[in-house]
Amino acid sequence: MAEAPIRIGSRDELVYLLAEAAELEHGIMCQYLFAAFTMRSEPGDGLDPEDQQAVARWERVVSEVATQEMLHLGLVSNLLSAVGAAPYFRRPNFPLRPGYYPPGLHLDLIPFSERALRHFLFLERPEGMDMEDAEGFEALADSVPLGHAHAIVPHAQTYSTFGHLYRGIEDGFKHLAKKLGERELFCGHAGAQATGEYFLWPDMLPVTDVESACVALDTIVEQGEGARGEWRDAHFGRFHAVLEELLALKAERPDFDPPRPAVAAFTRPPADVREALLISVKSTGMVADLFNASYQALLQLIIRFFLHTEESEKELNVLADVAVGMMINVLRPLGRMLTTLPVAANRHDVTAGPTFDVYRTTYYVPHRHAAWRVLHERIVHLGRAAQEQAADMEPPAGPVMEDVADKLIAYADKLGPHVYRV
Repeated sequence: MAEAPIRIGSRDELVYLLAEAAELEHGIMCQYLFAAFTMRSEPGDGLDPEDQQAVARWERVVSEVATQEMLHLGLVSNLLSAVGAAPYFRRPNFPLRPGYYPPGLHLDLIPFSERALRHFLFLERPEGMDMEDAEGFEALADSVPLGHAHAIVPHAQTYSTFGHLYRGIEDGFKHLAKKLGERELFCGHAGAQATGEYFLWPDMLPVTDVESACVALDTIVEQGEGARGEWRDAHFGRFHAVLEELLALKAERPDFDPPRPAVAAFTRPPADVREALLISVKSTGMVADLFNASYQALLQLIIRFFLHTEESEKELNVLADVAVGMMINVLRPLGRMLTTLPVAANRHDVTAGPTFDVYRTTYYVPHRHAAWRVLHERIVHLGRAAQEQAADMEPPAGPVMEDVADKLIAYADKLGPHVYRV
């Protein structure tokens, strides 16, 4: 069935849909990270060596796909910056209320499993592929938004696949370049572009015109759903291969259980979350808070990179290096640790899981001095909090937290010399 075309007639509508794409890339990345954190891929996780090797291999696939979603979020940020908008790193908290996105797009945090993989396949499916989502992710009925061809305010549009959304955005770039003029459309500052020079992704290319915008959009689509008809090396194909292996192992041994029974659990629910499982174990809640606070600091680092003002090349590299380090050496060990910890003293059927909370913060200031001071202060605070927590934790969690504390203090030390630069 042919889908209704996405129509973009103004810069505002283009920015609106790019911001929605950024939300989706961000949310999907968190889904994949959550699934990866839950996988029992380490020695001592209760699996025999052969099974542990398989799970470790699957964990690498899911983590690598999550990393590519970070790249896609960066490319969408470049697209936004190119047309004079700010990068967009906000998103609704999990679980998303049904209907927030067009029918058929439903995001939530669930452990690695057949259900999770089928949900990921549905999200990454190529345009035109008929597929049902996993159980519990059913679409609501279609709705038709109020709008017209010459609306002066941006508005939601309906699409069923990311390929459909991005092809519509690509058409919008081409249309507006003709309508406004390419130079007028691409009015963003070239220095606001993230490139592989900073983040070590060869595909992180600057966007300065229609041609480079189309390359960025094609990269996102082809890495996710694959080039048209060629999806085996894309996210869709990689998840498909993992699902086939998982089903084969479970057919041989129905009791094979690769994930920890983690549930996204809150220390306190955000205002936009109606129903929440709350953590009642103090030590678990402290780890959950440290994870969410570190995640927020990571977002602040990335936003500062995109919205920098007088930063030198050296300082831009420091922001990028600390952001990548926070992801690998702080969020990953804290996320994995959290999935081993109890939600409540009387519950042995589930463990905790990170919620990737988004808070109300207004630290995204244009002034370099204030921005660096706040970033440095925050990461010092996180490092000290991790040191205090490590002192109260038994092995194996204690040494992991000590290492996290050392990394946070080291990242604060990297930022420190630049805080008071004149």
